[in-house]
Amino acid sequence: MVGPAVKRAAVAHLRAVMGLSERRACNIVAIDRTTVRYTPKRPADRELRERLRELANPRRRFGYRRLFILLRQEGERSGKNRIYRLYREEGLTVRKRRARRRAVGTRAPIVVEPRPNARWSLDFVHDQFACGRRFRVLNIVDDVTRECLAAIPDTSISGKRVARELSTLIRGRGKPGVIVSDNGTEFTSNAILSWATKSKIEWHYIAPGKPMQNGFCESFNGRMRDKLLNETLFFGLDHAREKIGAWVSDYNHRRPHSSLGYATPAEYAANLTATGDRLRNPDQLRRSPVAPPAPSGVQQTGL
Repeated sequence: MVGPAVKRAAVAHLRAVMGLSERRACNIVAIDRTTVRYTPKRPADRELRERLRELANPRRRFGYRRLFILLRQEGERSGKNRIYRLYREEGLTVRKRRARRRAVGTRAPIVVEPRPNARWSLDFVHDQFACGRRFRVLNIVDDVTRECLAAIPDTSISGKRVARELSTLIRGRGKPGVIVSDNGTEFTSNAILSWATKSKIEWHYIAPGKPMQNGFCESFNGRMRDKLLNETLFFGLDHAREKIGAWVSDYNHRRPHSSLGYATPAEYAANLTATGDRLRNPDQLRRSPVAPPAPSGVQQTGL
């Protein structure tokens, strides 16, 4: 089906090239003459388009909904449909990546109290510098508030380094109720087992081959991969620390989170702490259940 804009162009072509009258050209194209003569009265949106591009350029994987929230936070009163139209006309549409296979099977959930520090998740994400040398990032996420508590890039991170970073984080934020991780050698090392026992912190290991049992951190890793690592060329460790630190700050304090009612993780955590409010959907913490506390052959600590 052809829209009015195309039909107007066809009428203009018939009149200019073939010398037809407006009435005759409109009859051929099957469009009303008042539609051809209509002059759009939309308000000027040049400044809004420029601001939309400014917000989208450093956040190339943001869809129009999050950009709409950011504009609303700045006082823009345009509706979502108008923002979506400008978003498409400016060519900002995000290309969808192929969906991953979903995890299936029976799971045993852990009930988590809806408060900050109720449960932390740990995992590594890997990338490489421009020279080809590989590095990894230790991500620590609060499963309730969705805050990224730490994102530590380095070329090598041992179990002792993980324990040291956790101790530093606890001194500034407080002790978590439980920590969840996979069965990587850094997390099952003697350094971590002894640290968990000494700190009296319960540590749960997910079942081998079941990464979605650590779904909150895996989801965060995916967002970091999609919006930062795949979009940035790192020239060294210092450059990586600078870029990752800036992105984490933006994630915690600027990025609207859909599962938090489009509040930022920092705003949600502050509101949760101040009011003692419950989660919008208490069942959402059950979507990323954790397997029995420790896999076969790994000593269970903190009990």
